[in-house]
Amino acid sequence: MKNKKSFWLTCLLVGVISLSAMAPEKFLIAQTREEGPWWPSPHGVQDQAGASNYVTPQKILAALQIPVTGQTYELGHMYEPSMPLYGPRPYFLQVIPPLPPTSGEGGISNSEYFSGFIGQMGTQFDGLAHQGGNVQMGDGSFQSVFYNGFSVNDLFGKNRGLGGVEALGVEQMKPFITRGILIDIAGYKGVEALPAAYEVTLEDMRGALARQGMNSNDIEQGDAVFFNYGWSINWDNPSKYNDSYIGVGENEGSPGIYADIVRVLIERKISLVGADSCCVEVRPRPGVENVHRMLFLRDGIPMLENMELRGLAADEVYEFLFIGLPERIKGATGSPMRPIAIR
Repeated sequence: MKNKKSFWLTCLLVGVISLSAMAPEKFLIAQTREEGPWWPSPHGVQDQAGASNYVTPQKILAALQIPVTGQTYELGHMYEPSMPLYGPRPYFLQVIPPLPPTSGEGGISNSEYFSGFIGQMGTQFDGLAHQGGNVQMGDGSFQSVFYNGFSVNDLFGKNRGLGGVEALGVEQMKPFITRGILIDIAGYKGVEALPAAYEVTLEDMRGALARQGMNSNDIEQGDAVFFNYGWSINWDNPSKYNDSYIGVGENEGSPGIYADIVRVLIERKISLVGADSCCVEVRPRPGVENVHRMLFLRDGIPMLENMELRGLAADEVYEFLFIGLPERIKGATGSPMRPIAIR
């Protein structure tokens, strides 16, 4: 009996240790609703634009001086039914064919019907309402909080999501017309594409920058920083690319950055980070830290996912004018985007 009790006690301890290791994050303490571990934002108590505030008129004018050839690069994929759809998200587009003419007068017109997760599929922009985090308040209670201390009630209190969130919608983002930086990790590693689930390390980032004649100090406030993993080579194979069903079919996850690199990006005060993968961060995650929450909550840095960066990498274009405009969809947590680079 004693051995049996010892066995179950051991199992319980192992379970507790395992759960602790898997816990989402350490609980953060918020003294008051007005002051917490990452709020108020340096951009203002009521700010909802986050790091897009770093794209100032001066930053835009400086970025406009970068192009010398006028060559453009499409940094996004075509939106079409065959693209990788993360999870069970639907994509449906139909245009009704016109009726045959009955006379020689008049003309025809077409219109389309679209149904889908328009802000969370294809080349997509993740806004600041996309993810929040849990904190322990001064009274001991736990609350879910978003960028700049906005609460669930701030986002959903009046209409419960009907018509979109009531704070931090993508319409609050400022246009991204800024200096773009490509960090070619695949090129640095000498591969066409990084392996699935590969964690891009800080050493990889430094090595890639050095190969490009740069270092992390060359990343300036307000820059948009993009990582080329070469992963878009799998775009036409949704299971391999990462359709969220890890372990099913060819899905073994996807490469990406993790916490150490994020801390550097936050320190450099970038305006936007993106990559040619579903999630920018490595999947599955190697630890308990969540890159999305690190970027969104503390510094209001949005993300651009599912990019196409092979053209820039092939032409060794590491600095460029970047233009990316989220659609002004009131109350949306994400948006389609057609990002372009001009060299």
